Amino acid sequence: MSELRFDSDVALITGAGRGLGRAHAVELARRGARVVVNDLGGAVDGTGGESSPADEVVAEIRAAGGIAIANYDSVATAEGGAAMVAAALAEFGRLDVVVNNAGILRDKSFGKMTAAELDPVIAVHLRGAFNVSIPAWNHMKERGYGRIINTSSGAGLFGNFGQANYGAVKAGLLGLTRVLAVEGKKLGITANVIAPAAFTRMTEGIIGDLGKLLAPETISPLVAYLANRECPLTGHAFAVGGGHVAAILISETRGITESALTAESVRDRIGEILDPTDAFTPPDLNFELRELFAALEGVRA
Repeated sequence: MSELRFDSDVALITGAGRGLGRAHAVELARRGARVVVNDLGGAVDGTGGESSPADEVVAEIRAAGGIAIANYDSVATAEGGAAMVAAALAEFGRLDVVVNNAGILRDKSFGKMTAAELDPVIAVHLRGAFNVSIPAWNHMKERGYGRIINTSSGAGLFGNFGQANYGAVKAGLLGLTRVLAVEGKKLGITANVIAPAAFTRMTEGIIGDLGKLLAPETISPLVAYLANRECPLTGHAFAVGGGHVAAILISETRGITESALTAESVRDRIGEILDPTDAFTPPDLNFELRELFAALEGVRA
């Protein structure tokens, strides 16, 4: 069985000074990638900053014979995103892989949430993915190749108490990924998203004792596959943790179609609307609309 290698590729991983990002950086470097280890070095809530987390990961990679540089820019600004992409190009002359991993937490129940909890989370997770991916995308477009991997969460895809801000941005990253997959098809750029379950400083208060089953290193094999040139997948979402990998599907039931739909018919036929039998998974909006028009035509026939 041939090994998936990255011997000619350059990868930029945000939030790579600790936890998941560190594991991704070490794994890709082990497989031959030249890695830009980005980390602001802040606290879990995004405050503060120091260079040592990124520096330590770079030292670890170099000690193992790999190639890496550190970057301390913030994903929360367009200038920071552009600077880290520029650093990759200046050092290595190219950028092939972006893993948007940087994140912070500012949890609070919804009714008590203020701009102090909302705005920084949006800036780091969702706007941060835009800030990094746009300059990377333009470079990848010119070269006709690229791999983008975004990091979502079950909190956004399935819901979790006290994380309306975090859940909203993580769901937004799924939407961003699906659009990038559509736009990237003719450009040689793929985009996929992962929803990891891992024991890190961001999740230790949620996962607790079960964390021993969810080492960050168990997430990185999926990232390595999605980032590799052999991977043809795009627009997919995966749940991953502890060695388990599963596809997350956005499906639509066949539902009902009536030429004169009323609130009462929705009430009376809600069971049919919710019935998952023969549900389908649209790869994009055009496919979903074709199914809709086919259903409408069926009623008119």
